[in-house]
Amino acid sequence: MPRPAPGTTRSAAAAERDLQLPRPRLAARDATAEAVAGIVQRPGRAVLTMIGTILGVGAFVAVLGLTATGAGQISHQFTVLEDTTVTVEDNGPANNTAPPNNNPAIGFPADADQIAGHIKGVTAAGVWWPVSLPQNASFTASLALGATSSQTINLLAASPGAVTAMGLSMAAGSPLTAYENTTRQHVAIIDTTTAATLGISAARLASHPAVFVNGIAYTVVGVYKSAQRVVTDESAMLIPENTALADYGNPEPGIGNQDEAQMVIATRIGAAQTVAKQIAAAELPTDPARLVVTSPPNPQNLQSQVSADLAGLFLVLALISLLIGAVGIANTTLVAVLERTEEIGLRRAVGARPRHIAAQFLAESTTLGTLGGLIGTCIGVGVVVIFAATKNWTAVLNPVYTLPAPLIGSLVGLLAGAYPALRAARTSPLAALRHG
Repeated sequence: MPRPAPGTTRSAAAAERDLQLPRPRLAARDATAEAVAGIVQRPGRAVLTMIGTILGVGAFVAVLGLTATGAGQISHQFTVLEDTTVTVEDNGPANNTAPPNNNPAIGFPADADQIAGHIKGVTAAGVWWPVSLPQNASFTASLALGATSSQTINLLAASPGAVTAMGLSMAAGSPLTAYENTTRQHVAIIDTTTAATLGISAARLASHPAVFVNGIAYTVVGVYKSAQRVVTDESAMLIPENTALADYGNPEPGIGNQDEAQMVIATRIGAAQTVAKQIAAAELPTDPARLVVTSPPNPQNLQSQVSADLAGLFLVLALISLLIGAVGIANTTLVAVLERTEEIGLRRAVGARPRHIAAQFLAESTTLGTLGGLIGTCIGVGVVVIFAATKNWTAVLNPVYTLPAPLIGSLVGLLAGAYPALRAARTSPLAALRHG
């Protein structure tokens, strides 16, 4: 370009630059203001649009919070019963030399209850087994009662320690005692269902009613209404261990056999794993391999499994809610684009570029998603706190998941508004003005 003549104050190039319009820009503050204005102008539609995101984010926060809170209670509930129970089964001797019709002696020593009681952490322990009876065995009450049970009653041999470890809640009478076991008394305790069937009430225990098992009389000394272990959901009649050995002989050994001798051990919380490692050698030091010990699973592993299952199940529901929210935001944003076609054309005519139009609608959808995420997070936290308070639990909320939760709503709004914003950006100014 030739130089301007001497004495010329302004060049043609400078004059041309002065005539050029400044490049249009859309600051973040302006985009946010436009988005807020668009939402405020249609408050009812904005609220309905945010409901899906509110439910999705609220469900996300509530699911993780309730799962963590519930997981904290799983260990407590689990350890009360399951984690305080150790089972020992008699696998039988390695070389069974007993006659064909005579079972070998049980692997537990005569003082098995006392031996187990010396192990630290054991609260009660004893040997029990189902007594093998012939088919169609009859259970008949005393002649004065004149009742016969047609239901299946499990006759169990139990040592005094086993009765204690079962955690029986007595309705009347007393449990089996060490004296009754040592002297081989023909006594028994039965559950309330069996007692009602045989016509034995709490008031009748004073008259010493008896139950005849295939003609052998057992005086009922107690009736229990519930049990924590072994006989939790079945009708059972318990007789002393030594009485059963005298009347019916030794039980048949072998893992999986229905009549094998077993030991039930009640432990303190957290002691089951330690007790399980020591009990076999303590009871049978000469042949500990004969006793097969079953300890409860690690409660932490169970807690992790249950937590993962619950979280996986409810997170699917949360994702579905988020998907519904995304569809709602996308639909509303698209309708807004169609309704504001004339506005879009006017903005393009005065210099707005396609990216500015896209940014405007993306800002609106993202704002809707963010507001939905904030409200949903507050609702989710409130649900966890209220639920924990009603259950007297400790609410557990992980800030790693709770604090970023509103960003999920922002992301949902951003993705949901992508297509409507792209469509608005591609709108031709002339076609938009003609449409208006």
